[in-house]
Amino acid sequence: MPEPSDTQTRHDQHGRYPQAATVDDFQHNLAAVRTRMDAACHRVGRDPAGVRLLPVSKTKPEASLRLAHAAGCRMLGENKVQEAFGKWEAMQDLTDLHWSVIGHLQTNKAKLVARFASEFQALDSLRVAEALERRLQAEGRSLDVFVQVNTSGEASKYGLSPEDVPAFLRALPAFPALRVRGLMTLALFSAEAERVRQCFILLRTLRDQLRQSAPASIGLDELSMGMSGDFEIAIEEGATVVRVGQAIFGARPLPDSHYWPGEPSTEEAQP
Repeated sequence: MPEPSDTQTRHDQHGRYPQAATVDDFQHNLAAVRTRMDAACHRVGRDPAGVRLLPVSKTKPEASLRLAHAAGCRMLGENKVQEAFGKWEAMQDLTDLHWSVIGHLQTNKAKLVARFASEFQALDSLRVAEALERRLQAEGRSLDVFVQVNTSGEASKYGLSPEDVPAFLRALPAFPALRVRGLMTLALFSAEAERVRQCFILLRTLRDQLRQSAPASIGLDELSMGMSGDFEIAIEEGATVVRVGQAIFGARPLPDSHYWPGEPSTEEAQP
């Protein structure tokens, strides 16, 4: 059995994930991912029940999402709000399917998130918090949110710098429609597993420190970190949510590096 420190990333496996084309394909892929999740938990003495798998369906057509639902997926993650909203509109017959928005949000799209999302994992500004609160109040809804933290120090990444998170959390009780569940991060996109691991360690350490000072209404139980290429390392370091797309749905049209943030305006990377 490998030591946790020996666990490698799988960022070099783009194109090796075949497209899931049937319910059986999805069931097979989901089982394979959960086997990897369970093994990572056992390496560090964690209960696998404490880690949630969030299948990520960005860029995949509605037909694939329906197959994933038939295979047992009840929440799907999407990066682009407009794309997610369109899929939600087209799939409202699946009344038990819920949506997690995991990509950067502009304030003018807050009204869409307030209408359909059950979860938003990329909260990193008070302007977005204000816009979501206003729209959620109008809809009579509340929303689970994760605060996104930039743990890699890359200027191209969204998220708050770790030192800005305490003050940000202190401001969030002013937005009662936002139920803060924890923190989220994107690690470095690197084949160097130890550099990736350090991003996850930073998020966990920050969360543990914040528990001492965060307002009582702020939940910090959850750590959303890890994608298809690195979720095993994330689980070893305390992830409670892993965002996995390609290992479930199949490879994206372009290599991961295309989706990884390279400029401030670039879309988030592919789980």
